[in-house]
Amino acid sequence: MTTWVYVDETKRAGYVIAAVTVTDPEPARKIVRGLVLPGQRRLHMKHEQPSRRRAIVSALTTMPVTATVYDAARRYRTEREARSACLAALIRDLAAGGDTRLVIEQDDSLLPSDRHELFQLTRQSGAVDVLRYEHQRAHAELLLALPDVVAWCWVRSGDWRRRVSPIITTIRHV
Repeated sequence: MTTWVYVDETKRAGYVIAAVTVTDPEPARKIVRGLVLPGQRRLHMKHEQPSRRRAIVSALTTMPVTATVYDAARRYRTEREARSACLAALIRDLAAGGDTRLVIEQDDSLLPSDRHELFQLTRQSGAVDVLRYEHQRAHAELLLALPDVVAWCWVRSGDWRRRVSPIITTIRHV
């Protein structure tokens, strides 16, 4: 059975990548689709009102998902170095698992370097046969909202971090 891992980043308060693991995407996708309001193409915490944010986080924490936070907060000179460190830790973690499909929110400015780096990392980790990766736009893959929620809550700390903590299983400081 394939495990799906959805990844997004935030650059607020340093650099953080959130990776949300989903074993069965369809039920989760149905819940997220139900949270998207008429006229919205996707969920994005940055654009939601506080009451909607609370409802979205509550819905997320009822899903059978887990999250890992890769926190490179202010440890690197550049965002590119921080991203590289987070991706390297993520691929090492995923290489230890079985058949995995990694879906990363697409940032066109990072796409060429991501592809090169992911190619190298999967080979170095020996995960070529078990780890597949792709970049998607958030409106094309609704489950990319899940790591957006986790990353948003994580960097806001306090009550938001407490609200999302039921699904966070691992925090990796890289």
